[in-house]
Amino acid sequence: MSDSDDDVPTLSAHTLAALQEFYNETRDTTPSDQFAVGAVEEDWRMSQFWYNDETATKLAEEAIREAGEGGRIACVSAPSVYQKLKQGVVAGSDRISAVVLEYDRRFASYGDDFIFYDYNEPLALPGSVAPQSFDIVIADPPYLSKECLSEVAKTIKYLSKGKVLLCTGAVMQDFAKDLLDVRVCSFLPKHNKNLSNEFRCYVNYHSHLLS
Repeated sequence: MSDSDDDVPTLSAHTLAALQEFYNETRDTTPSDQFAVGAVEEDWRMSQFWYNDETATKLAEEAIREAGEGGRIACVSAPSVYQKLKQGVVAGSDRISAVVLEYDRRFASYGDDFIFYDYNEPLALPGSVAPQSFDIVIADPPYLSKECLSEVAKTIKYLSKGKVLLCTGAVMQDFAKDLLDVRVCSFLPKHNKNLSNEFRCYVNYHSHLLS
């Protein structure tokens, strides 16, 4: 091997320009980008299906309105809504606090707002999470089954002061009413990727989403 400086590899002007552009884009990334819906990619193995931007915004607006000034919002398996709340683009988002309860530990990047959650252990929550300490709970159970919804309902009842916004399949309507006394909304939530199952929102309070 030669010790000559002529053997040291050099980058072309085009490559250097491309690297500089990438550096500038990375440097200019705004804090809100980490909260963009889809910043964490869906993993179908965990039954993850993110809402589209319009739905995430609509649900975030609803949560802010119902939580009230200084309110607390819990997003149970509903990271798209949490992200929209934290992105700072929805009016009033600076006047509330929100946490995300998720099985997917990638969301631990959100720091203290992240609470690890396994619906199989619905009440295995940290001691810092006091019962009935959230003004509204938004939940989107990962599976369309009575067993899953039953367990998630236990978490919802533990967390909520009263208001519940549930997002799940239309086939769960009667069971959801029995468990949580919720009514189906006229608002139709949509996802970035089309689901084969008909999807609905449900609330247990008087809401703009009902009509």
